[in-house]
Amino acid sequence: MKPARPKRTRLRSKGKAGVPVLSDDRLKAAQDVLGYKFKDAKLLVRALTHPSAVGGGDPVRESNQRLEFLGDRVLNLVIAERLMARRKMESEGELAPRLNRLVKKGACADAVRHLDLHEFVLLSDGEEAAGGRTRESTLGDACEAIIGAIFKDGGLSPARKFIEKAWAPQFASTPAETKDPKTLLQEWAQGQGLPLPDYDVLSRSGPDHEPVYEIEAKVEGRGSAVATGPSKREAERSAAALLLQSLAG
Repeated sequence: MKPARPKRTRLRSKGKAGVPVLSDDRLKAAQDVLGYKFKDAKLLVRALTHPSAVGGGDPVRESNQRLEFLGDRVLNLVIAERLMARRKMESEGELAPRLNRLVKKGACADAVRHLDLHEFVLLSDGEEAAGGRTRESTLGDACEAIIGAIFKDGGLSPARKFIEKAWAPQFASTPAETKDPKTLLQEWAQGQGLPLPDYDVLSRSGPDHEPVYEIEAKVEGRGSAVATGPSKREAERSAAALLLQSLAG
């Protein structure tokens, strides 16, 4: 159950008429939602401050722009680490698009919406009236800045914990890893009481920086299949997949 939040209140900072700030109650409520208590709460305030909300101040130093830069790098690290730990059989080419989907601006905005953190983002009156509180780029930037603020305040562990919480629905909707074709072929052969599959390199062509391997996968007495790929591993996987298809047919 999400913690109850006090009604959003906009206060005015002294000397900067019209500049929104977070009340103590709102600041506490935001930390309750995050599941992290800041040692330096000013970092969280900055993370939630859109450039439009700094009034006559310096948007680079007083808004969430620099923390957004940091948080983007932390997010990429945490998601990449998570993908590698949970998808041990996938190649770089398979992991990269998964990473991109989970760290893009829309994914960050979805994470903010999941926790209703958009309620705490500080915007100017003009930006608020223009729909800034629901704008994907605004929410995505705030999310990355929050990650950067948590990392700067408490290190990688609490930042990772927040990401796991905020991205939970997106992680849950990600298709489960399918087994490597070589693993599936090996399991099939073992289930049939047959020797393990063999993989033979039939040829290697192309320049050193862009090789092409031709691999034959075979199961004794049951058939074989040939495939090519930019590496031995990729060619073996493709050949195993083709052989599985022929065996299933």
